[in-house]
Amino acid sequence: MSDANLQAADSAAMVELISFIVSGQEFCVDISDIIEIRGWAPETPIVQSPDFVRGVISLRGVVMPVVDLALRLGRGATQASERNVIIVAHLPVGQVGLLVDAVCDTMMINSSQIQDADAVAGNVTPDFIRGFLPLEDRMVTVLSLARVFDPAILAGVVAAA
Repeated sequence: MSDANLQAADSAAMVELISFIVSGQEFCVDISDIIEIRGWAPETPIVQSPDFVRGVISLRGVVMPVVDLALRLGRGATQASERNVIIVAHLPVGQVGLLVDAVCDTMMINSSQIQDADAVAGNVTPDFIRGFLPLEDRMVTVLSLARVFDPAILAGVVAAA
């Protein structure tokens, strides 16, 4: 394989991730799923929505649901304040705000660095965990946003928003 082909293969395997804290644990997602990061704003509740949907906010005239990612991940409800952050993500059903504690870092890694969740945890990990990223001083859980949310439930919430 030529040097140009090797470089093309290496760059194709590269992925940019954004990491954030939820209930004291660091998670990350592919940055291509993220539209923007904004400060927390109070939500307007939606009646009969799943418990992890805090409500809706308006982002430049677009009404979108805000999801408590800690609650969705089974880590308890977030007591939101001005210190929290909303990560605006583009999911197959539309824009969704993800309430997190803080955004940490962006990193460019080779996708081969992500260790398969099933191989590490013996096939007991939730479907939405893509894998684990071991770094020098910490372990980061890599999420698949498309799998974190049941499309049928979230589509109904987005439509209601």
